[in-house]
Amino acid sequence: METVEGNRTEKEGGRLVISKVKGISKSTRIMLAEHGIFSVEELADADVGRLTKIPGLSRQKALRMVRAAKFMVGDMEKGRDEVSAGTGSAETAEISSADVGLDDSRCFLNRELSLLEFNRRVLDQAKDVRTPLLERLNFLSIACSNMDEFFEIRVAGLLQKSELGAAQTEPDGMTPQEVLAAISERAHELVAEQYHVLNQELLPALEAEGIRFIRRSDWTDAQHKWLRRYFEEELAPILSPIGLDPTHPFPRPLNKALNFIISLAGKDAFGRNIHLAILQAPRALPRIIQLPKSVTSGRLHDFVFLSSVIHAFVDDLFHGMKVKGCYQFRVTRNSDLFLDEEEIDDLLQAVEGELASRNYGDEVRLEVADNCPDAVIEFLLSQFGLGEDRLYRVDGPVNLSRAREIYDLVDRPDLKYPPFTPGWPAQLTGHQDFFEILRRQDILLHHPYESFIPVIDLIRQAADDPQVVAIKQTLYRTGPDSPIVDALARAARAGKEVTVVVELLARFDERANISLATRLQDAGVQVVYGIVGYKTHAKILLILRREGRSLRYYTHLGTGNYHPRTARMYTDYGLMTSDKALGEDVQRVFVQLTSLGKMGKLHKLLQSPFTLHKTLIRKIEREIEHAKEGKPARIVIKINSLVEPKLIRALYRASCAGVQVRLIVRGICCLRPGIPGVSENIEVRSIVGRFLEHSRVYCFENGGEPEVYAASADFMARNMFRRVETCFPIENKKLAERVRNDLELYLRDDCQTWQLRSDGSYERLPDVHHCDAQAELLEALKKTV
Repeated sequence: METVEGNRTEKEGGRLVISKVKGISKSTRIMLAEHGIFSVEELADADVGRLTKIPGLSRQKALRMVRAAKFMVGDMEKGRDEVSAGTGSAETAEISSADVGLDDSRCFLNRELSLLEFNRRVLDQAKDVRTPLLERLNFLSIACSNMDEFFEIRVAGLLQKSELGAAQTEPDGMTPQEVLAAISERAHELVAEQYHVLNQELLPALEAEGIRFIRRSDWTDAQHKWLRRYFEEELAPILSPIGLDPTHPFPRPLNKALNFIISLAGKDAFGRNIHLAILQAPRALPRIIQLPKSVTSGRLHDFVFLSSVIHAFVDDLFHGMKVKGCYQFRVTRNSDLFLDEEEIDDLLQAVEGELASRNYGDEVRLEVADNCPDAVIEFLLSQFGLGEDRLYRVDGPVNLSRAREIYDLVDRPDLKYPPFTPGWPAQLTGHQDFFEILRRQDILLHHPYESFIPVIDLIRQAADDPQVVAIKQTLYRTGPDSPIVDALARAARAGKEVTVVVELLARFDERANISLATRLQDAGVQVVYGIVGYKTHAKILLILRREGRSLRYYTHLGTGNYHPRTARMYTDYGLMTSDKALGEDVQRVFVQLTSLGKMGKLHKLLQSPFTLHKTLIRKIEREIEHAKEGKPARIVIKINSLVEPKLIRALYRASCAGVQVRLIVRGICCLRPGIPGVSENIEVRSIVGRFLEHSRVYCFENGGEPEVYAASADFMARNMFRRVETCFPIENKKLAERVRNDLELYLRDDCQTWQLRSDGSYERLPDVHHCDAQAELLEALKKTV
């Protein structure tokens, strides 16, 4: 039993009391105790509505406290079941099976640090002189955008755990506090490298090609005059500086918005001394301004940054006062959405309500110009409640992701990747009837090397075909003005039964998905939002067509989204088939998603959160048995992330049994290769190139009778247990062999490949054989095959 004595509580019976938890103020602890909540377990079970009645406790804060408490309760339960040893650090001493078990934390790499390593590889593309110059600038902006999301989601979540004193829960054994310390060190290095690449490599190279970013000190009189007029006519009427005083307190800047803190001297219009002001640049304003040829001596590509223009003319906003300094800054906030699943009545309304608060989440990171005085920086840190470890001084614009605007503004094909026309499968050449073709054979598409248009045309034909009675599809990300959405709406208006499962919680696409869901409903489409607590991440399309006296199933299953734009940038597979068993499986999945009822056994499809994980474990164990029996045993897996510990341990067991394991993991990899006696038969590589490697393929040698699967799922706990995913077999021998050949090509790549070392770092392979998998696939498939 726990009692309150003054302002403290005591721990009895093995429960963790609130007073021991960091991040909850003394006054809040007292009020929680007054409401009968003394332990973390009790907080985890507390009713959020009840908590919001406590003075000063907002619903959002209450949700976060309960969520963190639930997490900690899970930690403690896990801690009673599993004992983990070691530091989990990437810089671990050499280990072997002699001194570790497969549960040892030293067998696992930290997921957050692995994600930072991926961003380092992306940044390396900006440094690679073999990459076209404007593409290098684009890779720099992608690296910056990736870092933004890393802080908005991953670091924000770690901070919540740390503030509540959560212990380690990941297999690597690191506590949230240890991970945050390691992130701070590596993230500061990466940010410094980003600006070094910009200032020392890209800007000089761009200037050599006639693309200039002109500093204020280098403006000509004509440019200065033109920019002043631009400021007066286009900027000043929109800008709203805020002088700080008791009636104008420090504002709450929007997430990732460009802001300026301005140091002032003199008296304002009311005779008072005002020392500081804040100015936020509206997001509607361009961050890069192109100068007209009339002031550039005919040069086509002279630019200035918006921040430079505001710096130059900010005095005009403070008449009668002196501007002593103007310094740009940007704050990154927690952008994860918080939804109390037990209290949701309408998911769409709940998501809409949370989106409004995304721009005003808790502060996570502060970026500020490196010339900003220490006293001003300390003032900003105090306003945001941040420590020095979350301060990033930058030598340039605070948001490098906006540099990608240059890519569209500069028409220089010689500085970009050569354009290409995606291939068109030979089976479809000269044919207009997809249904006739699919009755004869399956079609496998490999995007972006092959066109995504056949998928769109299949849906369009289904919408217009009077024999088609129903269309069912999942939509996770589709993009604006999607031709697929147009076709589905047209089909519904034509009287067909159209059902679409829209995943509202596709991160950062929530608003777009709400819009398309509304548009589809207006057209008469039956729209459902998946299942609360389980994101619908599967990529499936089902067309039911009446042929004679029966219905025929036509199905498309993919590894990527139904998004025409990303289909030109992401590598993915898509299978078009009339296989009856697969069609019936997909139909059962849709019935489950709409009715929420249990479904029968699937014939061929594997599905998360039900059969996929345990089936993968079984197939890995089967390879182990084959290896023991002297049969061919090999596993080749291509995925985006490898995190789930049970799958990692299964792969370790396979390695110990002599199974050759080859992993192509684009991003996060928590498996540690090269441990003698544990993972010495495992090789992990990452390919970062022109296209984003996005396809998920699982290949098992199966004693000489290979099995090939493609899927929407990565090897992560969320994909296996908290999402609706589908995994489908490639049974046609010719198509399966084609996928296996693609995998072997990736395993031969030495132009864009990085190999994971045992310490968690990546080493770029030497370019010996000049094998560029993406380039070879593009050359082979951009023509009709």
